[in-house]
Amino acid sequence: MFKQLRPVLMVFLLLTAVTGIIYPLLVTGVAQLAFPEKANGSLILRDGGYAGSELIGQPFDDPKYFWGRLSATPDFPYNSASSSGSNLGPSNPALVEAVKARLEALQKTDPGNKSSVPIDLVTSSGSGLDPHISPAAAFYQVARVARARALPEDQVHRLVEEFIEPRQWGFLGEPRVNVLRLNLALDRQQNNRG
Repeated sequence: MFKQLRPVLMVFLLLTAVTGIIYPLLVTGVAQLAFPEKANGSLILRDGGYAGSELIGQPFDDPKYFWGRLSATPDFPYNSASSSGSNLGPSNPALVEAVKARLEALQKTDPGNKSSVPIDLVTSSGSGLDPHISPAAAFYQVARVARARALPEDQVHRLVEEFIEPRQWGFLGEPRVNVLRLNLALDRQQNNRG
C-alpha cells in the first residue's frame, strides 16, 4: 500500500511547494519589482502618514467633503476584511429604507439642490468598497462642498473635472472620480489658501 501512496504523497508535496510557496513568492517578487505601488495596496501618503488606499472607499459624511457610494459591508462601512454587496433586490424594504435615508441626508445637507440624485449616491456597489463615484455624482455635490468650504463653485467644479478618470484603456468601464483623492486635493487646496 505504501508503494501506491508514495507517488501520491510526492506529487502532493511537490505541488504544495510549487503552488503554495514558489509561485506566490515569484509573483510577489515580480509585482514588487514591476508595480511596487500597486503591489503594496495603492496607498496614498499624506503628511508623512497613510490617508488610505485608492482602491478602497472611505466613509465621508461631513458636508465639506464629497461623499462616496454607500457601503454594504458588515460590522462597519468599507470593511475591507469583509467585502460584500447587500444582495438586496429593488423591491426589498431594507434597500428602499437605505435609499430614503441617503436621500434625506443629501437633501438635509444641500436643501437648495433640486437636481436629480445620481443613483450611485444612494446605492452601494457590488463589493461595498467602491472608492469611485460617477462624474455626475461628483458634480451633484459641488455646490454643497463649495459652500461648506467657502470656495467659489467654479473652482470646486474645475477640481472635479481635473480628477475625472477616463475609461480604462479607452473602452472598459465608465468615467469615474476617486473620492479620497478628490477630498485630499480639496484639503490641500484649502490649506494652501489659509
